[in-house]
Amino acid sequence: MPKKVLFIMSDTGGGHRAAAEAIRDAMFEKYGADSIEAELLDVYRQMNYPGNKMPDFYPWVINNAQMGWALAYRLTDNPARSRLASRMTYRLNRARLRQMVLDHPADVVCCVHSLLGQPSMSAYQSFGQRPPWVTVVTDLVTTPYFWYDRRVDRCLVPSQEAYERGLECGLTPSQLRVTGLPVHPNFNRRLTDKATARRELGWNPDITTILMVAGGDGMGPMLETTEQILAKRPDVQVVVICGRNKALKEKIEAAGHRSVITYGFVTNMPQFMAAADVLVTKAGPATISEACIAGLPLILSGAIPGQEDGNVRLVVENDAGAFAPAPDKVAETVAQWLSDGKQALEERAERARKIARPDAVWEIAEEVWQAAHQSAVSIDRRAKM
Repeated sequence: MPKKVLFIMSDTGGGHRAAAEAIRDAMFEKYGADSIEAELLDVYRQMNYPGNKMPDFYPWVINNAQMGWALAYRLTDNPARSRLASRMTYRLNRARLRQMVLDHPADVVCCVHSLLGQPSMSAYQSFGQRPPWVTVVTDLVTTPYFWYDRRVDRCLVPSQEAYERGLECGLTPSQLRVTGLPVHPNFNRRLTDKATARRELGWNPDITTILMVAGGDGMGPMLETTEQILAKRPDVQVVVICGRNKALKEKIEAAGHRSVITYGFVTNMPQFMAAADVLVTKAGPATISEACIAGLPLILSGAIPGQEDGNVRLVVENDAGAFAPAPDKVAETVAQWLSDGKQALEERAERARKIARPDAVWEIAEEVWQAAHQSAVSIDRRAKM
């Protein structure tokens, strides 16, 4: 009988689904697709209103209410307060979450979303037994306390700092393991040399190329940043991936810059990263992890306050990139890097590679597979979050 793997996630940002798909596909490849039945479940969609609208609200919140998001993050960035918030979420959605457990039987649960783990675990704990549980932390360095539930069987973290925070929250060393962040198995395989990637994409092979990534939802001042870069360095080629934001793509194209190439949502990011010389992006953990594997120096143009502060620190302290949180600062950094010369840029690329963990997804897939073969866990009603 195939093992049933249930991924607890949500489409609040692209990173959670991407992490679940990476683990799932690594398991398919390593253990055989016939051996596994995998389901990706958006738990917010199972909740009462307004929780069930969170995937729809999230892009607007990140674009328009970052200060409010930062305040909420800091208010709950405490073990006791995060557990209280999780208990409230469970109590407000108890019936729906318990029905979710009944409707989606599993041999193992793999959670890749910080805010959904503890309420979902409480639903499982309300029954006599539950499947083994593996949490995969998908924030890179600054990990919210919501991630750490003492009831889980395994908690796989991407960095030593995340590991230390898990210990602080009461998890034991036997529960925790540093693996890195899961990046899809195909990413490494699809990386090519720069000349090949540029030829396949149809880019000018002889011009320094700045790749700008707006995320799946096309967020950020991409046109302003493009124009600032070209004002300082008109000799570069700028490639902008606008994601699903058609209005952004049309606006950049209407500006008529001949050295700018725009794309919508793409699925061949390894090819784009292999072809570029510099990546401009916000400090999302998945993009940083992919860029480091590709050896692509990063200019971080923004970060979600609190949650992504550690990501910025990781890149800057390892001299793999810079933080430039405004279009003019991005342009200044690009100009400075290019004036430093090709050798300096290659050294930044090498330092990016040094902080990469390309094998993380295989280690995580093995952990989830092993957990799927363990017996159901008898519930201890006294166990604490």
